[in-house]
Amino acid sequence: QVQLVESGGGLVQAGGSLRLSCVASGRTIGTYAMGWFRQAPGKEREFVAVISWSGGTTYYTDSVQGRFTISRVNAKNTMYLQMNSLKPEDTAVYYCAAGSGGIGVKIYDYEYWGQGTQVTVSS
Repeated sequence: QVQLVESGGGLVQAGGSLRLSCVASGRTIGTYAMGWFRQAPGKEREFVAVISWSGGTTYYTDSVQGRFTISRVNAKNTMYLQMNSLKPEDTAVYYCAAGSGGIGVKIYDYEYWGQGTQVTVSS
């Protein structure tokens, strides 16, 4: 079992930055692909970014490409999402997830999920 805990969310003005963290416990995440998803009120959970187990491959949804950066430090069992140039449409609950099947952009690609952290971007 893998337990995931997100932190770093909060309220920020448009154009600002936040860094989200996802700390894993229970077992090492060194062999898992790790992803970030988000869910805005009244909308379905959507893919944001994913990073391979080694950190060598990353992939982003088009709307955050160039603004968000996903990274990981396996020795710390931690993954990050640096979010710059935030927009009001980035407002959502952000979830981290771990998957053993490699890079994936679908919810069903991930076995383990955190509880989420709220990000609110004011205009």
